[in-house]
Amino acid sequence: MSDTTGTTESAHGAREEISFGTDGWRAVIADDFTYRNLRRAADAAGRVFAHDHDGGRIIVGYDTRFEGAAFATAAAEVIASNGLDVVVTDRYMPTPALCWSVAHDPQAVGGIMITASHNPAKYSGLKIRMQDGGASPVSFTDRVEAALQPDPPAARGAYVTADLMSPYLEALLATVDTDLIAQAGLRVVVDSLYGAGQNYLADTLRDAGVDVAEIHAERNPGFGGLHPEPIPPHIDTLRQAVVVGQRDAGFVTDGDADRIGAADATGEFINPHRIICLIARHLAEDRGETGRIVKTLSTSVLVDRLAQRLGLTVTTTPVGFKWIYEEMLKGDVLVGGEESGGIGIPSHVRERDGLLMALLLTEMMAQHGQGLGELVTDLIELTGPMEYTRADLALEPQVKEAFLASIPTLAPTTLADLEVLDIVRTDGLKFLLPDDAWLLLRPSGTEPLVRVYAEASSAGVVDDLIAVGKAIASGEL
Repeated sequence: MSDTTGTTESAHGAREEISFGTDGWRAVIADDFTYRNLRRAADAAGRVFAHDHDGGRIIVGYDTRFEGAAFATAAAEVIASNGLDVVVTDRYMPTPALCWSVAHDPQAVGGIMITASHNPAKYSGLKIRMQDGGASPVSFTDRVEAALQPDPPAARGAYVTADLMSPYLEALLATVDTDLIAQAGLRVVVDSLYGAGQNYLADTLRDAGVDVAEIHAERNPGFGGLHPEPIPPHIDTLRQAVVVGQRDAGFVTDGDADRIGAADATGEFINPHRIICLIARHLAEDRGETGRIVKTLSTSVLVDRLAQRLGLTVTTTPVGFKWIYEEMLKGDVLVGGEESGGIGIPSHVRERDGLLMALLLTEMMAQHGQGLGELVTDLIELTGPMEYTRADLALEPQVKEAFLASIPTLAPTTLADLEVLDIVRTDGLKFLLPDDAWLLLRPSGTEPLVRVYAEASSAGVVDDLIAVGKAIASGEL
């Protein structure tokens, strides 16, 4: 039995759902993420691609998660059975490497990446990428969901493997001034959190003349118990390594290396909001480039303040890089970024790239002769200070549903003794408050959580707003 949401009933009566959220389909391995369901999803994607590009090439990649290569093979065989030309990476790869490979192969019409990105180790998933390497829009994934069949296909097709990493890594190095970087004598720590950036980012920085110490760089499908998201507390080991090793900076990427986090020489975490601003400033002031800055609803007001001082405009989208991608399609975009650390430059590829961002930050440090902490200090002097926090709230299903039902009508006039100036309901609930402060409540598109975000000029006000946000989401207020 099947329906248009991709939910089927298996022979033993269990409900199996395949749904494409913020960025692809993700599920717990051996629960909903099974070979059976993977083949169903790959077949549906293959049939949609074949309808649009009969005989076209699909590139398939995988990260360092459990059974990644075997899952990629299973998907490739099914996709190829739809008459498509399928190329599979010969080793694990970051998602941005897959995206770049698709965008720079004239025969490629799309890509499939086996990854669950920053989700915990028990998850795997499937991301779909379009002909230009960008994230699949909702209109495309809706068609894939509609094409899902109750059972996986019996047919299998042939595929080939290829070295996709070497051309991508060469392109990364060509993006920055390696002579300038080499002259700076920088010393950094790189942490892949056991993900798909391991070895690749460290070796590329070394090729650019940087002294690199790397941690968490061995294959470990359980991620060593770490959550592969480049934020504290998951990066505490990196922060310590920077200080102990007297390094100039630390760079950390997530499970599939499309997101970035960083630490300065003191071990202080440099959050993605500030990284977005540093990248935008480097591109605009140091490289003389121009265009819009695109950010998601959950991203700091620091971006807006910096853009005003740079004479650039800001476009705000719902959460999820696929919305930034749609703005990139319209053109005139300098950089796009989201609070989770996904930052992309369309002149490279219309997708996030944690490795490229680390290289650009390194280039900026070399050009200014400053560490990351000094660059951030200069930035805050320009924009003014703002503090930011995100809390992830796990709720019982009925409590979460009650919160979702309240979104259209919830309209408090004050929050934490601050006047509510406006409410934005395009993606959850965002309350705009005086002095650029705000509170956002939204259900996660990839995990069973409600995320609570807040920003204000002081940490105390942020803490108060987070507490209020949790109470609203929990139905206690």
